Amino acid sequence: MASSAASSVRPPRPKKEPQALVIPKNAAEEQKLKLERLMKNPDKAVPIPEKMSEWAPRPPPEFVRDVMGSSAGAGSGEFHVYRHLRRREYQRQDYMDAMAEKQKLDAEFQKRLERNKIAAEEQTAKRRKKRELSRFSRQFLNILDEKASPVFLRLLSLPQDSRGFDLDS
Repeated sequence: MASSAASSVRPPRPKKEPQALVIPKNAAEEQKLKLERLMKNPDKAVPIPEKMSEWAPRPPPEFVRDVMGSSAGAGSGEFHVYRHLRRREYQRQDYMDAMAEKQKLDAEFQKRLERNKIAAEEQTAKRRKKRELSRFSRQFLNILDEKASPVFLRLLSLPQDSRGFDLDS
């Protein structure tokens, strides 16, 4: 008996270091504490919660058993049943209105995105044309400088009125 008890004795666990209790005063401190706790053991998997699905009302039942009639003498519990049905119907209508509004806003956003994209492409094309024109004029002037006759260069350097013609008139 004594030998079996000695073999089943576990080694003592290593004691954890005592940590000071830190109470976060704001959301930033709370986030900092969570990050520090995660970074203590980087090999451990981090639980990432799934995105919650959007709330949708329950679909209406296939067969309604408790149909309220128009007869007088409804019991005292019938009002509560009616109230719950009415509340569910209002929720369903609000949900459908919200979804329609969301779709409308998404469509408007896509249209605005498309308009901005077209405007950006037009502006880019305009600037590209300006750059090409500038590049062409620089190349043309370089060719003139290399191959132009001295008389033509001197004519270019004269003021407009002394050349004998005025482009403004």
